Amino acid sequence: MNAKNADGKCRGGCHCGRIAIEVAGRPARVTECNCSICAKKGYLHWIVPRENFRMLTPAENLATYTFNTGVARHYFCPVCGVAPFYIPRSDPDKIDVNVRCLEGVDLDRLPIDRFDGRNWESVIAGWRASIKI
Repeated sequence: MNAKNADGKCRGGCHCGRIAIEVAGRPARVTECNCSICAKKGYLHWIVPRENFRMLTPAENLATYTFNTGVARHYFCPVCGVAPFYIPRSDPDKIDVNVRCLEGVDLDRLPIDRFDGRNWESVIAGWRASIKI
């Protein structure tokens, strides 16, 4: 399957297939965060409006991890451990898709913005203004 199908949607999911997702559109750029969880998971972020995101498998297939403020909800597959998306602390009304989990995306062609998540509280306001998400 290609990352962008004829219907204009990107598809992907976890490694074992228990979680499948679909996103309307295509990422024009991604963000890499250096916070403790994103750096360890190797997440490449694409934040999308909720109406552009759809689970293709039942929500019961997800496991959830929260920490610190509890605003971010990190979803992952309890079988293979892969995390294809989450609810971000920076934009809890949106979905943060892990672009590494989308099929057929050429990461070498996407510009990568760097976010200093280790210093989240002191940089988030400036980040929001510069990215306009």
